[in-house]
Amino acid sequence: MGDAKRRKEELGSKYGDPDQELLFPRLKDIPITKGQARQFYQWSTQGAWAGIILLMVYWVVIRFVGPAFGWWHLTPLE
Repeated sequence: MGDAKRRKEELGSKYGDPDQELLFPRLKDIPITKGQARQFYQWSTQGAWAGIILLMVYWVVIRFVGPAFGWWHLTPLE
C-alpha cells in the first residue's frame, strides 16, 4: 500500500484539509496552521478597522461636538 493511501485512510475526512496544513512546514517549533493564520488575519483586519473608526469618532468629538456644547474652545493657530 502506498504512503498516500495509508495517510488518506488514517486521516479520513481531514485528508488534504488546507486549514490543517502547517504554514511553515520546515519550522516544527512554530506549529501554526494555515487556518490559524487566516483567523489571525481576519481578527487583525477587524481590529485595524475598529481603530480607524474610533480615531474618526474621537476627531469629530474633539473638533465639532466639544466646541458646540461649550465643553472647550478651539484657539486659532498663529
